[in-house]
Amino acid sequence: MTMLTFRKPSALPGFGLTLGITVAYLSLVVLIPLASTFLKTATLDWSQFVRAVASPRVLASYRLTFSAALGGALINAVFGFLVAWVLTRYTFPFKRVIDAIVDLPFALPTSVAGISLAAVYAGNGWIGQFLEPLGLKVAFTPLGVLVALTFIGLPFVVRTVQPVLEEFEREQEEAAACLGASRWLTFRRVVLPAVFPALLTGFALAFARALGEYGSVIFIAGNVPMKSEITSLLIITKLEQYDYAGATSIAVVMLIVSFLMLLFINTLQWYLQRRTSRSAAAPARALAATQDGGAR
Repeated sequence: MTMLTFRKPSALPGFGLTLGITVAYLSLVVLIPLASTFLKTATLDWSQFVRAVASPRVLASYRLTFSAALGGALINAVFGFLVAWVLTRYTFPFKRVIDAIVDLPFALPTSVAGISLAAVYAGNGWIGQFLEPLGLKVAFTPLGVLVALTFIGLPFVVRTVQPVLEEFEREQEEAAACLGASRWLTFRRVVLPAVFPALLTGFALAFARALGEYGSVIFIAGNVPMKSEITSLLIITKLEQYDYAGATSIAVVMLIVSFLMLLFINTLQWYLQRRTSRSAAAPARALAATQDGGAR
C-alpha cells in the first residue's frame, strides 16, 4: 500500500525562505555588531588586553555592577513572585491599575527613571529625607545603583511568573491541604516546583538586563571612580576618550560573562523541566503497567 504524506498548510512561506530571513535578520541585528566588537578587541595584544580589562578601576566597576545586578535580581525574584501571586490569586479595587504599573519600567525612558529615583532618594527627597537621619544614604552611593537595578528588573520576574500561576491548578493545593500539609509544606512541595523554572527565567532576565543598564543608574549612582562607577559608564567614558579598543575589550568581557551565565541558567532550567516531566510521567507509567498486568 502506498502511503501518501501531505504537508500541513502554513500561513508563512516555506522553511528555506523563513530560515534565510531569520539568519539575515539575526546577522544584521546581533551577529555582525558582536563580531565587530570582537574584531576591534583583537587589535590589542594579550598584555594590552589584560591591562584594559583588569585595571583596578575596571575591576571595581565589575564588582559593583555584578553585585548590584545580582542583588537586584534576587530582590525581584522574591517580591516579583509576591506581586505576581497577588495579581493572579486575588481580586481587589484598582487591580488593573496596579497591573499596568508593573509594566511602567518597560515604557518609561531610563533617564526619566534615573532622575525620578535620584529626586526621591536624595537627601531632600520624599524618601531620602527620612533615611539620611538614620544614617542610610541612598542617592549617589552604591545603594542607589541597587535601587535603580531593582526598579528596572521587576517586570521581567512578574511577567514571567504570572502566566504560570494563572495556569496552575489550585486543586493540587486543595489536595495537599486535605492530606494534612501545612501552608509552607504546600508551597515548598507543590507550588514552588511548578513555578521555579519560570522564576529562574525571570531572575536570569532581570540579572542580564541589570548588567547592561545605563540610563537609570548614572543619575543616582554618583559615578565616583572606584566607588559608584558601573561598567557601562566606564565603557562610555573610554569611548569619549577615543579608546575604542579599551571600550570593546571591557564590552567583550561583559558579553562573555553574561553569555556564560545565561547558558548556565538555561541549562539548569532545561534539566529541571526534564526532571519534572519524568517525575510526572512515572505515576502514569506505573498505572499503565498495573492495568496491563490486570488485563493479562
